[in-house]
Amino acid sequence: MSRPMLQWCVALVLLAAATPALGRRSREVKKVGGRAVEELANDPVDSVSELHMPRFSESIPNITVTIGKDAVLACVVDNLKNYKVAWVRVDTQTILSIHHNVITQNPRISLSHTDHRSWYLHINDVQEADRGWYMCQINTDPMRSRVGYVQVVVPPSILDKETSSDMVVRENSNVSMNCKAEGYPEPYIMWRREDGEDINYNGNEVSVVDGELLYITRVSRLHMGAYLCIASNGVPPSISKRVLLRVQFPPMLTIPNQLEGAYMGQDVVLECHTEAYPSSINYWTTERGDMIVSGDKYEAVSTDDGYKKYMMLKIRNILRKDFGSYKCVAKNSLGETDGLIKLDEIPVPSTTSTTSTTSQPPTAGGKKRGRSKHSKQRHKHNEVVGAANKDFTTNRWDRGDSGPWDEFGGQDENPEIPSEGLAMDNPSSCTLGGSLVVASCLLSLFWLQ
Repeated sequence: MSRPMLQWCVALVLLAAATPALGRRSREVKKVGGRAVEELANDPVDSVSELHMPRFSESIPNITVTIGKDAVLACVVDNLKNYKVAWVRVDTQTILSIHHNVITQNPRISLSHTDHRSWYLHINDVQEADRGWYMCQINTDPMRSRVGYVQVVVPPSILDKETSSDMVVRENSNVSMNCKAEGYPEPYIMWRREDGEDINYNGNEVSVVDGELLYITRVSRLHMGAYLCIASNGVPPSISKRVLLRVQFPPMLTIPNQLEGAYMGQDVVLECHTEAYPSSINYWTTERGDMIVSGDKYEAVSTDDGYKKYMMLKIRNILRKDFGSYKCVAKNSLGETDGLIKLDEIPVPSTTSTTSTTSQPPTAGGKKRGRSKHSKQRHKHNEVVGAANKDFTTNRWDRGDSGPWDEFGGQDENPEIPSEGLAMDNPSSCTLGGSLVVASCLLSLFWLQ
């Protein structure tokens, strides 16, 4: 049986099951999905008879569901009595259910009801084909209906076949990276660097480039890195694809110090910084061209940081034959470069030692010290001795707190001046020296008696 014939038969069944309608009713025609849909409007003349007719207590809400989820449409009817409810797909004119029976052959469609009042249409595992208008009908004469829309949204997905993959280009060439995505609504696409750094986009520093195409003119090594094509349309989750851009260029190097100085026996470190892609082979040579290998004398170290390399040569226990020139070399398939560092000898730094003399602190006896007559005479004598002996640069006597001078309560007039000349811890003991020293000792013993 053809579809039009089936629709006609169902309509006859619904009409035959309907109770004869009383009074006059008006019809209201609505445009739903490009089709005319009739809904019965109340006529004031038959308001009394309308109280006994079934009616929709609420409209059918439009729903939005993500593809793969389940959807439920609710049709609530009051005073249904012996009338019947049917669900119809508007755009395809497909009858889905009649009262308690599911008519469609779609296994994802099911029906449920509550208290002969609420009628639910269930759509499991919603697909994009389920997007559209759905009608709930009551088999009155004329037929009454309400419609609701099922919006099916699809999270974005990136089309790998139409999206750029990892690429290797030469420096100063132009680069095009494309990204295609699908979903509903149509996805919005943008590009950004994976490391969060700004993109040097044709002379401007930008964090994000909008659109499917990322076009870079005169690409440089600074553009090297991973880029993310991100597609989003408000339906979680957003999705991204990683595109790795590699830029080829021959080696180049920089030398922080082209002239180094060291003295005999010292350890010295020489440094070079290189950049290259593909990754370069790096090594050190002497001025004779001999390659340097790590061992007891040398330690050659190379560390990578992306397309950059740090070269370090440590020379231990410098000998005279170690002075001269050293060369750091970097080479890859695109070229080779080197740099020269000269190591010169410098004088060994001289070391000087200084000694300081500190005076012992005074005794904390609480006794007030002053200058006695004897101490004044001693001081005058010291000035004479200091003047006579050029080796004495000061006329101060150093002594302990409990020395013989405590008997007189004497103290040097300028205790803050350091003692650089004659010093005696015990005036009764003299160190043999020049004649003036012996004379000073004798005079000191004389004054102490």
